[in-house]
Amino acid sequence: MIALNAATGQEIWRFKHELPADLLMLHNTNRGVALYGDKVYVATVDASLYALEATTGKVVWKTTVGDVKALNYITLAPLAAKGKILVGSSGGETGVRGYVAAFDANTGKEAWRTYTTAAPGEPGGDTWPKDAYKNGGASVWITGTYDPASNIAYWGTGNPAPWPTEARPGDNLYSTSVVALDVDTGKIKGHHQYHHNDAWDWDEVSAPVLIDTDINGRKVKGAVHAGRNGYLWMLERESGGKINFVNGVPYVYNDVFKDIDKKTGRLTYDLTKRPGMGKAVKFCPSLWGGKDWPPEAWNPKTKLFYIPANNNLCSELPAADEITYKKGDLYIGYPIDGVLGSLRYHGGKPSTIGELQAWDLKTGKMAWVHKYDRAIWAPLLTTGGNLLFTGGTNDKLFRAFDASNGKVLWQYSMPSGVTAVPSSFEVNGEQYIAVQAGWGIDAQRMQAGIDSLNSTVTNVPQGGTIMVFKLEK
Repeated sequence: MIALNAATGQEIWRFKHELPADLLMLHNTNRGVALYGDKVYVATVDASLYALEATTGKVVWKTTVGDVKALNYITLAPLAAKGKILVGSSGGETGVRGYVAAFDANTGKEAWRTYTTAAPGEPGGDTWPKDAYKNGGASVWITGTYDPASNIAYWGTGNPAPWPTEARPGDNLYSTSVVALDVDTGKIKGHHQYHHNDAWDWDEVSAPVLIDTDINGRKVKGAVHAGRNGYLWMLERESGGKINFVNGVPYVYNDVFKDIDKKTGRLTYDLTKRPGMGKAVKFCPSLWGGKDWPPEAWNPKTKLFYIPANNNLCSELPAADEITYKKGDLYIGYPIDGVLGSLRYHGGKPSTIGELQAWDLKTGKMAWVHKYDRAIWAPLLTTGGNLLFTGGTNDKLFRAFDASNGKVLWQYSMPSGVTAVPSSFEVNGEQYIAVQAGWGIDAQRMQAGIDSLNSTVTNVPQGGTIMVFKLEK
């Protein structure tokens, strides 16, 4: 972690956590920190949580969150809420049972831990066969969102494990869901499962964006999520934590979902598109989804919801293998080369793949779209000045769009691709836009899959640079 003077870029302090030499994890990354009071908090990929003095970087406390020998690791930024620091576990592809855990912000003492696979005797426990929940995945890869009015934190969960469904019939709650947790107790107060008994690796790890707006012609305290499964989900959150379905519409091509229940949002599948044992299956969208973890954005002035989408990208998985859980090993059920090389096109090679979409939630229709001739891996930032910032392409450009109509207003060639979340801040009356230029992990893996499909080679510098821009008045 590095602390910088926000106006000059001068380094103030630097904290370094040494990782074990034999550490194995699938995503060697860190998605940020939490600030709370006079401390800054960071989680590590060997499942530790630190509290540091925000002005000096001095360690105040450290605690171990998970079992690193079981390949339990943490990639998200902690969430600070009501005196607690909340983190979630990665590792579903290694049979780690997902959870959200809360720690006292001052002492580091664990306050509660809530698992995201339901055990026998718990609500949802009957949606798993015996003992399957113990290694059932439902990872929590991305930071939740907090509603202080209700003291509820909303978290997205990943796919169940292993990927083939034959060994885990049932809905497999609370995988591929949003769960509403009471911050005081960790109790699950409500949930919505975006798709049941997932077979496509469509993690729904991004927490919903909490929006108060008009949806389907009525005022709604919304929880909106652009799913990896390619549907835009418009949900309603009640003060007690219950989550109601309002609307769901496809924002990219999906050939798996045949129908959606207009009252509950439960989906009906085309079972010929479900991969598993003894059959190779093609399905759309791909394993990477219509959108992976990069966050969407909402602008209360334009009343538009923005999605970084990839359209017409599909996958073809080979027949699944029988698999038994072994601590510290992959728990997927497919050969890893078959997974990474699974990308296919829908209807032949398309002229465009990436799409920056703007949606009117009131009507459930797209307002505008900017199409790219390549894929995007693009976290978004929109501002009160009617701007929308994003990178995410292999051409290394960082762009500013008119948030009302999608017109490109400005672009800058960066040292690397941009897969980080932009941020906006103000110092001495000057507004700055900051973003890290850096490429790798999943963006690089998806690009490699597209290169394999096209018989091309794309080289994007991995980078590691903080770029800061000042907005002219």
